[in-house]
Amino acid sequence: QKVSVEVLDHLEHLALVDFRDLEGVERLQKAIQFADQLHEVNTDGVEPMDSVLEDRCLYLREDDVTEGNCTKELMENAREKVEEYFVAPPGNIPLPKLEERETFLPGS
Repeated sequence: QKVSVEVLDHLEHLALVDFRDLEGVERLQKAIQFADQLHEVNTDGVEPMDSVLEDRCLYLREDDVTEGNCTKELMENAREKVEEYFVAPPGNIPLPKLEERETFLPGS
């Protein structure tokens, strides 16, 4: 199944992943081909599951605090921090508009 330019653009904005090179597009197409195999499985009469463990009794353990007061050690792992907070990458990475990009999709 081929991926259209519009679908590629939509996926880039959802995942904040750049598929502008041929390798990225090929990897996406292979993933779609792999997932398409699920359509061949006959699921008639199979009820959806809430969990793969729904036939087992799940035991809850007590939530006992065994460690703590290690903020200083944890913050040493941060690449960037402000006060005592980790700084995450920005969520909205601006991508060029579809018309402004070249695409590696064959026939587009």
